[in-house]
Amino acid sequence: MIDLARPQTWVRYRKQYCQNCLALCCALPVEATAQDLVRMQLLTEFDLELGEKHLSKVFKELTNIRSYNKKSAKFTLAQRPNGDCVYLNEERRCSIYECRPETCRNHPVIGPRPNYCPYQPKSQIKKKAP
Repeated sequence: MIDLARPQTWVRYRKQYCQNCLALCCALPVEATAQDLVRMQLLTEFDLELGEKHLSKVFKELTNIRSYNKKSAKFTLAQRPNGDCVYLNEERRCSIYECRPETCRNHPVIGPRPNYCPYQPKSQIKKKAP
């Protein structure tokens, strides 16, 4: 059984897994750079030019950002109460795939267990009783 919190239970990544997956990787915390936020259209290049004081002010207004780590200069994206990324749609696909952060673009090559993923097929979704 795959346990998101225990990478040792993950399976060796295969590209075809993404086509039929529950997207458990989208419940991992996602760090994003300021450039990622520009690509995601949450910030503008002008915001970046105004400096860190301005960014911290803008950050407080962005509901899609959970926190900012000043030391690493990385933002952590917000998650839903169930742990899913706020950009995961009803079909469990990324709604911002073309402009997703580098962390997502590089998964699973970079991550808690490089080249492994918490793959679980959609066929394992438990049906709700009527």
